[in-house]
Amino acid sequence: MTKTSEKLALVTGASRGLGAACAEYLAQNGYNVIAIARTTGALEELDDRIQAAGGSATLVPVDLTNDDAMKQICRSIFDRWGKIDLMVHAAIHAAPLCPTAHMDAKDLQKSLTGNVTATAQLIANTEPLLKAAQGKAVFFNDRVKSERYHATYGLTKAAQMRLARSWQDEQKATQVEVHILDPRPMPTATRARFYPGEDRNKLTPTKVEAERLLSGLI
Repeated sequence: MTKTSEKLALVTGASRGLGAACAEYLAQNGYNVIAIARTTGALEELDDRIQAAGGSATLVPVDLTNDDAMKQICRSIFDRWGKIDLMVHAAIHAAPLCPTAHMDAKDLQKSLTGNVTATAQLIANTEPLLKAAQGKAVFFNDRVKSERYHATYGLTKAAQMRLARSWQDEQKATQVEVHILDPRPMPTATRARFYPGEDRNKLTPTKVEAERLLSGLI
């Protein structure tokens, strides 16, 4: 293991939306960003933007639900740097909206795997790295306009938040800080699917929101 004073941030869902905006903001503020997402092309575009602004990123194109791969990645982080100073969990699976009585079993299982199981595994895999740095973990709540048609997404997002709150309470006896933040509505692709026809000019840009949410934590 190589110990380093370099500030390290692991960001999931880093290829687009709030995750990408958080990765860029952290890179601009001196963090080496470990950017995790499934889409290689979008990660490369993120890296181009970060490098153009003078920042540094390590790209990790991987599906967060692949626990064996995530274990290996976290082991590699430990061997190279020995820690993570900040973990930002922005990855989310948003199933299509539908009436509760018509939830698709495959969509429900994919949502449970992506939003609940993967989050539990992420916590287990990153906790030792965060403890090594007395670091911070960030999760994002999502307050929807209406519960109508949100059963698949809503129940798995609520379960994810329950995991985060349990971990937050458990870490009060340690020097790891767990933060659950409330983003303002942003013009993301996911929100466009949930609220088609919404006036996106009235929404908060992701870069503005990333700075607001993270500025007090770094």
